[in-house]
Amino acid sequence: QVQLVESGGGLVQPGGSLRLSCAASGSTFSSYGMGWYRQAPGKQRGLVAAVGWGGRTNYADSVKGRFTISRDNTKNTVYLQMNSLQPEDTAVYYCNAGNLLLSGEYYPYDYWGQGTQVTVSS
Repeated sequence: QVQLVESGGGLVQPGGSLRLSCAASGSTFSSYGMGWYRQAPGKQRGLVAAVGWGGRTNYADSVKGRFTISRDNTKNTVYLQMNSLQPEDTAVYYCNAGNLLLSGEYYPYDYWGQGTQVTVSS
């Protein structure tokens, strides 16, 4: 079992930055891949970025070059640094524990945080 708690969302102007954090507890954090998903109103939840237990990463095309996922296994925390934010990045962002496969595909387990709202608006 893994419990996940996100933080760091908020309101930011276009071009601004935010860093999301996801604190994990309850199991061996370092053995999991971790992913960040987002869901905008009326849209399906989609993968934004993932990091494997060894630090390998994968990104959605829409955020490559702007977002960076990282993890600190000593703090049981995964981060999402978001730069050059645009209105289309507005969504609820969710943290997930899963598995980043060798193919680069991320497989989510049924461990989700409660979500944190990111709003990009002037």
